[in-house]
Amino acid sequence: MGNKLKICLVGSSGGHLTHLYMLKPLWKDMDRFWVTFDKEDSRSLLEGEKVYSVYYPSNRSLKALIINTWRALKILPKEKPGLIVSTGAASAVPFFWIGKILGAKTIYIEVFDRIDKPTITGKLVYPVTDKFIVQWEEMKQIYPKSINLGSIF
Repeated sequence: MGNKLKICLVGSSGGHLTHLYMLKPLWKDMDRFWVTFDKEDSRSLLEGEKVYSVYYPSNRSLKALIINTWRALKILPKEKPGLIVSTGAASAVPFFWIGKILGAKTIYIEVFDRIDKPTITGKLVYPVTDKFIVQWEEMKQIYPKSINLGSIF
């Protein structure tokens, strides 16, 4: 693939994954792989894609954080993405931190339904996110370095 940018798309199944998939015009021509839960909706949506599974449930779970950190330590050096993109949730945290240590750029898109309060994942990845995107102007008070694109979905 040479110098072609490889992208890691990481997100929980359900709405987070659906939102990442809706960005298809941006990633469809890129060398990519996915990191998500091994659930029916993700298997169906990502059929034919390169997918790595992470442990769930992951929200507020130290066990999941430890397991998914181990998975990030195995997957990221092997795949060497230049860019990691996520719409949440918790599974993104170890991939952003380890990806950043390994030199990847990161883009995080805070969920649309958060108008004036941060998500836990948003707070945890904010320090290592190169482009932090919010969809409400009010969120710029919480994340000063964020970019408000309005509703992007």
